[in-house]
Amino acid sequence: MVIKNVSLETVCGITSKLPDNQLPEVAFAGKSNVGKSSLINALMNRKALARTSSQPGKTQTINFYNINSAMYLVDLPGYGYAKVAESEKQKWGKMVENYLQSSKQLRAVFLLIDIRHDPSSNDKMMYDWIVHQGYDPIIIATKLDKIKRSQVEKNVKAIRTGLKVKPGTRILPFSAETKQGREAIWELMDEVTGYEA
Repeated sequence: MVIKNVSLETVCGITSKLPDNQLPEVAFAGKSNVGKSSLINALMNRKALARTSSQPGKTQTINFYNINSAMYLVDLPGYGYAKVAESEKQKWGKMVENYLQSSKQLRAVFLLIDIRHDPSSNDKMMYDWIVHQGYDPIIIATKLDKIKRSQVEKNVKAIRTGLKVKPGTRILPFSAETKQGREAIWELMDEVTGYEA
């Protein structure tokens, strides 16, 4: 996709009503600090569209980015951040659950996992939960530039095994630094939303 225009159109907090969008949506989920904001910026060819932060748990809202008035990229709040009160975590959980259950336009959920580590118990929980909501998550293995090329296959296999993914689940290695994997993610986004340039 050639990005002509992109804008952060809607920000939904815990009490906001979700927008009744008419365009197809793809959602991105991942634990805090997995590189979600960096991925979104890389996909959009923008430096600071999504705020990146070394402080985890920065995204506490559901952010809807309108791309070319053709689709929405939906940034879900990061999960698994320890320093947030349990009551807050539950509110975010409810907010995300509400979105996954009520969005009429959601076409796919991408789940980001750090390629350097085996999936955490939070990652497993999130994966199972997305499946439970009726979606087959597409896995993006982030921080690809942080490991040697020779480790990629082994680490992707560890993600596949660790999450016990369903057969046929796609795992796309990605680096926000080198942009490796960007085209593959866009192809999938175009495919699931039916976008034709």
